[in-house]
Amino acid sequence: MKKIALVATAAAFALAACGETTDASEDAIADSVEVPADDAMADAPDPVMDEDAMTDEEVDAEMDANEAVAEEAGDAAQATVDDALSAAEAAQDTMEDAAE
Repeated sequence: MKKIALVATAAAFALAACGETTDASEDAIADSVEVPADDAMADAPDPVMDEDAMTDEEVDAEMDANEAVAEEAGDAAQATVDDALSAAEAAQDTMEDAAE
């Protein structure tokens, strides 16, 4: 029961923080939304095309190349770990043989 009361209280606070107006029929007015947005963007420069941007094909090729390099590095790391484990097992066997 305490959990329900806690969740209900949290939900009430969340809904209370949603906004100042309690009248849902109040529509957004262009003067209060669009005009300030237009004024804010009035001095912004027009967008320009990035000449250095990569094409989709170039992005795919670069990703494939990077993936291949990462796979090779992962394989090399796995081989190194396998070699280290083999060396550790051999050393353990040598120590056990020396102890007998």
